[in-house]
Order: sequence, then structure tokens, then C-alpha cells
Amino acid sequence: MKKYHPVKYYYVADPSFWPIIGSIGLFCTVVGLVQILHGGGIGPYLMAAGILILLTTMFGWFGHVIRESLQGLHSEQMDQTYRWGMLWFIVSEIALFGVFFFALFYTRLFSVPELGDVPFAFAKDLWLTKGSATHQYLWPKFQAIWPLLTNPNPQLYPGPRAVMGTWGIPAFNTLILLSSAVTVTWAHWGLKKDNHRQLIIGLVLTIVLGFIFEGFQIGEYYKAYTELGLTLASGIYGSTFFTLTGLHAAHVTIGAIMLTIILIRCLKGHFLPEHHFAFEAVSWYWHFVDVVWLFLFVFVYWL
Repeated sequence: MKKYHPVKYYYVADPSFWPIIGSIGLFCTVVGLVQILHGGGIGPYLMAAGILILLTTMFGWFGHVIRESLQGLHSEQMDQTYRWGMLWFIVSEIALFGVFFFALFYTRLFSVPELGDVPFAFAKDLWLTKGSATHQYLWPKFQAIWPLLTNPNPQLYPGPRAVMGTWGIPAFNTLILLSSAVTVTWAHWGLKKDNHRQLIIGLVLTIVLGFIFEGFQIGEYYKAYTELGLTLASGIYGSTFFTLTGLHAAHVTIGAIMLTIILIRCLKGHFLPEHHFAFEAVSWYWHFVDVVWLFLFVFVYWL
């Protein structure tokens, strides 16, 4: 069996142009999305160009790191550096999703009850009592009900006709992602046991499940827009729904792309039972995506 023989010194990579190119791609993607939301004509083209630049950055940057690994430049100390880097990256992702979850919780627990002049259980502790001036003078007919089907100003922001169900596509997608967590772990076990067949089958199943999830998510969005009237312009319920689920869908797509790259590397024999952190990093990321979806299922779809 092959052995990995890393260098004894700490390898310092040469300056790279990929970070600045990736920043340009991210900038174009975000600006293009904003243009699309506001009806800008160049929005779709700018967003498509940004996504293309981001994909080019991913493949180019990953290629550099892969070549360094194959040349034995990743020492044990470098391996620890990558592990800490991946952990902190996941922490930053937790913070990103945490901001949007906080917006959802704040809306449900504070903003909507206050607009509807509904006191909540811990109102006295927060000096918030019944008698909201906003409700009395601006929106006296507004009722605090979540999910919000009737907005304070329904003429300007018409609410959706119905809310997204819990036990249809969302429940099925939950089963799919939980199954993908099992298959990627099974693939990891195969890699540790040097079982190439188990490794490949597990990865293929994980990737397929990821794209099935995305397919159902697209179908759910189509239903939301065409049947439920649930759009980004449907008030706070629509904006929080699409922001949280859309951000998660983007992460699933990125994870599926990374898993595909890992699969190609496995087919080329790049990984060894004792040296495969790239696989571990992507599996960590995938498990993080699974956990985020569980929170989405509970707090966006269910409760």
C-alpha cells in the first residue's frame, strides 16, 4: 500500500491571485442578484458572470492545493493548519446563518407581536407591555399571526395566499439530507479501511442525494411562486423564507461540487487511509449543511 511522505519543513505557498479573482466573482454575483431583485436589465448576465468566475476560482485554487499535496508539501504542521482553518471557516458559516436566524426569531418574537399589539410572556422583563403606538396609530387592523399571510400594508406588500407545508417536500428533503449524512460517513469508513468500492459508492450516493435535494428545492420554489403567491416581495415571511432556504441551497450546491471534486480525486487514487484531510474537510462541511437544514425544517417549516 502506498505511503504518504510529507516534507519535514513548513511549506509556505507562493502568492496567489485566486483570492482577488474570487472576490471579484462574489461581488459580481451579489450585485447581479440585487439587480435582478430590482428589475435591472444586466442583473442576470452579471450574476451568471460572477458565478462563472467563482467556479473558475474554485477549480483553479483547488488545483493548486491538490498539486501541493501530491508533491508531499503538506507536512503534519501544515495539516493542522488546514484543520484549524476549516474549523474557523465553519464557525464563520455558523455566524452567517446565525444572523439570519436571529432576524427570523426577532421578527416572530418581537416585531410581529408589537405591530399586532400582542403582549408576550416575558414582556414585563423587557419593559414591553400592551399598548403599542405603532399598532394604534399606523396599523390598527393588523393581526399578529405567524406565518404572516396579511402584512401591515397589504396594498403595497400583498401577502402569500398560503404557507409552505411541512410534511411534503420539506420532510422528504430532510430524509434525503439525513441519508446523505449516512452515505458520506459510510464512504469515509471505506476510505479508512482502504475499501475503494465502498468509498466510491458512498460518495456517488451522497452526490446524487444532494442533487435530488436541490431538484425538490427548485420544485418547491416553483410551487411557492406559482401556487402559493409566496415570493420575496410577500413581506417578512417571504423574505426570511427565501433568504434562509436559498442561502442553504447555495451551500448544498457548493458542497455537491466539492464532493464531485473529491470523487474525481478518489478515482485517481489521491487519498490514503492515513492522509485524506481534503475528504474530511468536505465531509465536515456536508454535515454542517445537514445540521443547518434541521434548524430550517424546525423553525421555518414546522414551528
